[in-house]
Amino acid sequence: MSRLVRILRAVMIGAPGSGKGTISGRLERDFGVVHLSSGDLLRNNVLNRTEVGRQAEEFIDKGDLVPDELMVILVGNVLEELQGKGWLLDGFPRTVAQAEALDTRQDVDIDIVINLDVPFSTIVERIKQRWVHTPSGRIYHTEFNPPKTPGRDDFTGELLSQRADDRPEAVMERLGVYDRLTKPVIEYYRSQSKLVQFSGTESNVLWPHIKSHIDEFLKTNN
Repeated sequence: MSRLVRILRAVMIGAPGSGKGTISGRLERDFGVVHLSSGDLLRNNVLNRTEVGRQAEEFIDKGDLVPDELMVILVGNVLEELQGKGWLLDGFPRTVAQAEALDTRQDVDIDIVINLDVPFSTIVERIKQRWVHTPSGRIYHTEFNPPKTPGRDDFTGELLSQRADDRPEAVMERLGVYDRLTKPVIEYYRSQSKLVQFSGTESNVLWPHIKSHIDEFLKTNN
């Protein structure tokens, strides 16, 4: 367990399938931050029928991106509840406008922006091996979490299927959109000297470097 010397407030940037979930879980465990996934926040607000959730649902139902101003309100509401605590933003800010809005908040001072630089070819290979039992939502991976019987769910024996957006051509399209939207955000934080990039293909290899960097930052900025 890393010993906290100050509150850590960080942003995680990484393409779908880059290992953000794995790294975020370890940051929660070792640095006591609250992991705030914008996707989870959206789903929870829609499910709980909050005012922001109802407005966001109108865009989601049409397949549109939720506008920046709604995302800023959504995340801002949660950050207000986390005064005095460390947090990790994942999936937000997604645009420069969102990043600028975040910077205007007096209660927000981002320490580190972690950019997971994983080759798209690695991500495509990773995701195309992901299979799902649709009725239950159970997810398998032929390399990291294979079913006991190939192609069959462990509990029901029913056939597994691959989601349409997990097929290589769909993944490449999603990665292209991500790359186009995220590059300006990366440059925004690089210009503030807050961006730290970690390049590689395996989360287990990247993690020690990320942990070491944050340990040193907390020690230096006590």
